[in-house]
Amino acid sequence: MTRRITLISHPERQDAAQTADVVAQHLTELGFAVETETAVDAAVGGASHAVAGSELILVIGGDGTILRAAELGRPAGVPILGINYGHVGFLSEADPDDIPQVIQNIVDGNWLINERMTIDVSVKLPDGTEHRNWALNETAIEKDPNAQMIEASIGVDGRELSSFKVDTVVCSTATGSTAYNFSAGGPVVWPNVDCMVMTPIAAHALFTRPLVVGPDSTLELHVLEDNARVWCDGRRMIEAPCGSVIRIVRGAAPVKLARLNDSPFSGRLVTKFQLPVKGWRANGTGAPNGEDKRLDAVEK
Repeated sequence: MTRRITLISHPERQDAAQTADVVAQHLTELGFAVETETAVDAAVGGASHAVAGSELILVIGGDGTILRAAELGRPAGVPILGINYGHVGFLSEADPDDIPQVIQNIVDGNWLINERMTIDVSVKLPDGTEHRNWALNETAIEKDPNAQMIEASIGVDGRELSSFKVDTVVCSTATGSTAYNFSAGGPVVWPNVDCMVMTPIAAHALFTRPLVVGPDSTLELHVLEDNARVWCDGRRMIEAPCGSVIRIVRGAAPVKLARLNDSPFSGRLVTKFQLPVKGWRANGTGAPNGEDKRLDAVEK
């Protein structure tokens, strides 16, 4: 039976497109059927149906391209493996220099599956109409472009906590804690922690610290004045006019990320954010899984 890979690349980067062509050619020569995003979009039965027979969705791009791939991978239950052609590439597993090894890992079927919690979002409009969506990184409830701010009431598990005027309220997963939430001053949460983080941005109130709640909680926001917009992963938008109620709960399905090694998340933080570490070799503790070598490279 022919093994299948779905290949998605950054739509506007020439180097990513060229690499995708080369990778597709190599995998085809090795006996794989390679489905491009164009073919998937045109498939009878829908894109998710077309992806369902793939072993992996191989992404050549940045985190934004991975979020696009997640729209296909989540409903199909297919893991995503990212090669970073973006800026930080927090969701990516490899860099361009690693492509030969990535191809070998694919041939050998050598990867781990890491399930990442998602969030499901419902927006109930004043007329009772309800819209639903989901996010891997975050849901951002922001003021309408024509509004100066929105007045919002926030709550957890059916209990109101506070109300204030605010530009944006970000509700993120642990995976998304290093994205918009991090830029807004929210905490970095290890990806194996199932939780949700609510972080107000530019709020006019005293109690505006980020909140971290468990996976079984419900985050809630009522739009009291002016109009808002609800963005899911910065890709899908729902209008939320004054009087709308936004509820956020644990997602019904995770997103599966393929990993090529089991190195700790702390190492990824150091590498991606270029943190000024000194290393722990001097006191004899050492770093696991070859991290000493990586730390040397960071220090240099």
